[in-house]
Amino acid sequence: MTDPVIRLQDAFLSLDGNAGRVDILNGITLDVMRGETLGLIGPSGSGKSSLLMLMGGLERATGGTISALGHDLTAMDEDALARFRRDHMGVVFQSFHLIPTMTALENVATPLELAGVRDAFDRAAAELEAVGLGHRADHYPTQMSGGEQQRVALARASAPRPDILLADEPTGNLDATNGAAIMDLLFGLRDRHGATLVLVTHSRELAARCDRTVRLRDGRIVTDTMHEAAE
Repeated sequence: MTDPVIRLQDAFLSLDGNAGRVDILNGITLDVMRGETLGLIGPSGSGKSSLLMLMGGLERATGGTISALGHDLTAMDEDALARFRRDHMGVVFQSFHLIPTMTALENVATPLELAGVRDAFDRAAAELEAVGLGHRADHYPTQMSGGEQQRVALARASAPRPDILLADEPTGNLDATNGAAIMDLLFGLRDRHGATLVLVTHSRELAARCDRTVRLRDGRIVTDTMHEAAE
């Protein structure tokens, strides 16, 4: 049996707020296999985004262990986590997080340059073409629509050929037409690069396209469902 790409074992996340300690995740045990598409679903406040952040080492677990590609994320310091994400993960957020002073091409090329890729701008241009934005390479984020900015964010996340692609509500800020286009691009990039895809979504249509969905409630997994007919 193939080892999981992501493994959480009895993972907890608690945060200190003004009203005291808040338990966000309560003993999550979950394996994500190579090449799998996993949708994280559930009501607002159920812990979906927090679980995704733990998988990416963007939040620190307060209990349990989290590993990715056989590496223990809970044992890494912030610098090691940043290097690991640079080399192995792509992350797409609901808010696009593009650098406003950079063109679309420069935004996509930046993680490649940081990774020491020699043909960073050529690869970035190819990724923009792949998301249908080759003609917008020299435009700045403020010159693009929300759908176009999310396409740039997708290109930036996929350009380094990540082993793991994490997406947090990637269609949440888009209308139905742009949301559907982003869905198609997201799964197309997964298919083209063979990445393992984990996404948080409120969209039933997007969740139904996943190989598997995990539903959370109150920081716990309540269902874990395989979709045999997933596209």
